[in-house]
Amino acid sequence: MKKWMRFAAACLAALLLAACGRSVVVQPNGRSAPSRAAKVVRPATGSYRVVRGDTLYSIAFRNGLDFRDLAAWNGIDSPYTIWPGQVLRLSRGRSQAVSKRSPVKTAPRASAGSTPVFKPVAPAPSRQAVVVAGAATVAKPVTPAATPVVRPPKGATHTAGGVTWRWPADGTLIKKFQSGDAIPGIELAGEAGDPVRAAAGGVVVYSGNGLVGYGELIIIKHNDDFLSAYGHNRKRLVKEGQRVSAGQLIAEMGSTGAPRNELQFQIRRNGNPVDPLDYLPAR
Repeated sequence: MKKWMRFAAACLAALLLAACGRSVVVQPNGRSAPSRAAKVVRPATGSYRVVRGDTLYSIAFRNGLDFRDLAAWNGIDSPYTIWPGQVLRLSRGRSQAVSKRSPVKTAPRASAGSTPVFKPVAPAPSRQAVVVAGAATVAKPVTPAATPVVRPPKGATHTAGGVTWRWPADGTLIKKFQSGDAIPGIELAGEAGDPVRAAAGGVVVYSGNGLVGYGELIIIKHNDDFLSAYGHNRKRLVKEGQRVSAGQLIAEMGSTGAPRNELQFQIRRNGNPVDPLDYLPAR
């Protein structure tokens, strides 16, 4: 009897071991470790709560979106005024039209006692809209003399995408465009205080330091398709809503958000980073 019990116990143990041996092993899928391409800015999903200093353009830029899409998804019409505390949808809603850029309807309502976030307008060449906290939008003549304009010696230009481009700084190209980078653009070396110029004419749609990794940043809208961005400046010399001309001094080169003095320069087409060397004139 005891022998039979020992035999039965041995069989039971063998069965349990066999069952344990059927654990599921997950095999590698053959893909390599995440490459730098995993860092590229992807269109965001979800929502974002506006904070003071944001503009519709800077939010779109940060999330890899076209500003027109962001405006359409949230029913924001030109001049794209947004409010602190306002929650913005970062993707198309299920009930919204399939069309990439559906017509916008109404501007957002401000809550009692709230103050609008300054939002620039792309005005006619001789006039621009100025938004004053707590007051109505008032049109007044532009005063270019308020901002120093430094026009470098005539250099090469290149027209692409309906925009005439020129180099934004005279420094040495130390980093080329890599689409997989977290901050995709080119880098130009230089000294602290070197001039940074507008690569083309347009309107300043962001001037601040609210985007992590860019330091003191300026974004210029050239037309509905193209924006250019200038990061790591020591000092910004232009304000949101200001119209600038090609070659105009807009900042001083610096190292904010970077380990060295450099200009981080980007061109974005419809919200997507593109290689600036495809647009700038050959050196």
